[in-house]
Amino acid sequence: MENINYQILLYYCYAKIENPEEYREQHHLFCVEHNIRGRIIISDEGLNGTVSGLVEDCEKYMAYIHADPRFAKTEFKIDSHDKHAFTKIHVRYKPEIVHSALRHLDPNVKTGKHLNPEEFKNLKDQEDVVILDVRSNYEHELGHFKNALTLDIDNFRDFPEKVKELEYLKNKKVLTYCTGGIKCEKASAFLLEQGFEDVYQLHGGIIKYGMEAGGEDFEGKCYVFDNRIAVDVNTVNPKVVSTCHVCGTPSDRMVNCANQSCNAHVAMCEKCGWEMEGTCSTECKENPDKRTYDGTGYYQKNTNGYNPYKGLKRKAKAESNA
Repeated sequence: MENINYQILLYYCYAKIENPEEYREQHHLFCVEHNIRGRIIISDEGLNGTVSGLVEDCEKYMAYIHADPRFAKTEFKIDSHDKHAFTKIHVRYKPEIVHSALRHLDPNVKTGKHLNPEEFKNLKDQEDVVILDVRSNYEHELGHFKNALTLDIDNFRDFPEKVKELEYLKNKKVLTYCTGGIKCEKASAFLLEQGFEDVYQLHGGIIKYGMEAGGEDFEGKCYVFDNRIAVDVNTVNPKVVSTCHVCGTPSDRMVNCANQSCNAHVAMCEKCGWEMEGTCSTECKENPDKRTYDGTGYYQKNTNGYNPYKGLKRKAKAESNA
């Protein structure tokens, strides 16, 4: 059996950060010094990240987060892995920790009732309950809860507009879910703001549900935002629900189109993946700027000039003057 020396951490925390740009640099330097890789968003409203590292480095990283009183309540979804799930570290400031167009909502003030995986499992099949998937099309097409209501949205920022179509559910118990729980914090808060009265959310999302409740009745795979692209969730009654974008055969193998100007997230069987050179269409296959397909369908995003060592000279200078 392969040695499992690495971990992948998925987390978020809504907490006010007074000087997010300054904290972004501090946080980034800690990651560089401890070989933590991944994508982290720092915002005035908190933190959101998926990172990977050696087990001992991940333990130090979690201790670093929890040592800050602002983020002491942060919960980590921890998965074992045999290598880094990222090739670089990116710590960026953004206005929101998840792009929602709902900046006025603070989940620490009001949000849906949190359900742990077992509570969600016991409640989801009741007659007056609607299970609402708040993720994007490519995510729920790959996998979703049995009988879940899915929304035709390309990005989470489209969610508020779609809620107008859900007025008929106001007399139901609405159970929201997403990958790790972060989108549900704002989605359930918005539903409450719009007059829905009985709103819940799966705390820790699909990932935690798989870890703690065996993933029962989650059909298909869960799309994740690292080089694994998709992960198994259900160990109780698994089922493939997606089909190859090219040939239509059942497939839960996910790729990002090799044509970077397209970058569509689609299910694609291994045979079609190689035949199409990782692209989703003939047009994309013929694009001269397409990326080289290596069989995974995962491509590190363009850094856009981001310098992973920004701030190190400043730190070194400060230490030398101490």
